[in-house]
Amino acid sequence: MADSRTLSQPTAGGTPTVLVIGGGASGNAVTILLRRAGIAVDLIEAKPDWNATTGSGITLQGNALRVLRELGVWEQVKASGYAFGSLGVTAPDGTVLFVAEDIQTGGEDLPATLGMQRPQLQQILIDTVRASGADVRLGTTAEALEQDADGVSVRFSDGSEGRYDLVIAADGLNSATRAAIGITDKPEPTGMGIWRIAAPRPESVTRTDLAYGGPAYIAGYCPTSENTIYAYVVEGCRDRTSIDPATYADEMRRLAQSYGGVWPEITEHITDPKKVNYTWFDHLLVEGSWHRGRVVLIGDAAHCCPPTMAQGAAMSLEDALVLAELLTSGRDWDDELFQAYHDRRIPRVRTVVAASMQIGQWQLDGVRDADMAGLVGRTMNLLKERP
Repeated sequence: MADSRTLSQPTAGGTPTVLVIGGGASGNAVTILLRRAGIAVDLIEAKPDWNATTGSGITLQGNALRVLRELGVWEQVKASGYAFGSLGVTAPDGTVLFVAEDIQTGGEDLPATLGMQRPQLQQILIDTVRASGADVRLGTTAEALEQDADGVSVRFSDGSEGRYDLVIAADGLNSATRAAIGITDKPEPTGMGIWRIAAPRPESVTRTDLAYGGPAYIAGYCPTSENTIYAYVVEGCRDRTSIDPATYADEMRRLAQSYGGVWPEITEHITDPKKVNYTWFDHLLVEGSWHRGRVVLIGDAAHCCPPTMAQGAAMSLEDALVLAELLTSGRDWDDELFQAYHDRRIPRVRTVVAASMQIGQWQLDGVRDADMAGLVGRTMNLLKERP
């Protein structure tokens, strides 16, 4: 590991410089927070469109909303999304079995849950990054990183080079940066696959409802605005190469049409295969240190879990908040600080990953008497504490 020079006194007395690799939720969030503190930040994102048009919907629980409020975007998020405070469980035919009040993990002054269209959230964060004054380059990746006692030299895919005091790897589940710095952990599939689509909101849909059983493990939906929802069906994962993308709508509709309640109304809109997304559930937890020298991992580059507790984005946003807090605390930017970041995050993240995995495994194993409500309640009560 490279020697970590103290960065409280940057080279030549200047402002510390940070490269953020990846413009998803965690990368955007940490950029906003560091720029607010006056730190120079370059952000690079591989996708030319900055992922501003992809994705159906996202469920944000209170602890995620708490970070978005810290970023100064809560009012925009609230106006764009759909807030609610309960979760319904139904039989496959649509009969409501029970309704549980959600735990307000972000505090009493924030909704328990808010659904929104994922591109809307990304655009809000993009606009805030732009306004922060960060230097943003799209369609750009880091091709090589070389560390020494004074910083990190980076060669980019456009042929340019840069020199930084710190590199933050927010480049997602299949992080090339994670591999480049010698961390060998890789994501693994959980055994489940999910079909997703955005659709018009039936008037009666005012919360998330989940149906367990039927031809799939889970069929659910979440309101994402006054006019939209995203709907999803979870089944055992299949070889993605064996499914023709032109049949995606047919495949999702085949599963969805077996469910009652508002599902017939939703199913009417599952017609365009280009609007249907199919992916596997994966899990990852880098147990060892999340940094090597002057390169540190955040978000999905360090951990991910199946969305059985809707905590993936929340954990990534919390990473950004904690790391930025430490970097702007006046402490030296050294191994001790980066280890403190890991030590502060790992118990909370481990708990969420383990609970999310357990819920999915119970379904895969067909366990009928699992204490799902107890596990969710214990985990959510833990998340009420600030990260």
